[in-house]
Amino acid sequence: MQQDGTIRSPNRTDRAADQVAAALEGFFWPKIFWDFLTKNFDGAVKPVPILQTINLIFGILSLLWEWPIKYWGFPNSSLRKSMEARIVLYPMFAVAAVMMYQATNPALYYMIGVGIYFWAFSEGEVSLIDRNEFSH
Repeated sequence: MQQDGTIRSPNRTDRAADQVAAALEGFFWPKIFWDFLTKNFDGAVKPVPILQTINLIFGILSLLWEWPIKYWGFPNSSLRKSMEARIVLYPMFAVAAVMMYQATNPALYYMIGVGIYFWAFSEGEVSLIDRNEFSH
């Protein structure tokens, strides 16, 4: 809780950082989340780390998207502010994350985030950026 009594929301970059960490861990200990049901998906993680690479790319993209430093070129772009883009792309990030055993937590975070973004969008929210966020 902050000094003014308000509760600070958790950092949105947590899910992206968790996905990057899970992808890196997956390079050393490859495991599909659904391996208790079938071994058909094992080819996605070994011998070639396809799913780990996809999760690493999606995690890095999400980090760049949620934590835009002005030098990365798009902190005030319309893509950065777009709820629609997040509602479309984050479920893809979640599907890639839920397939890997190490990345099930980021998948849950993505799905909860998409649900909240959709709820806000359906209530009339159109932008995610506070006008004063980049004024410093």
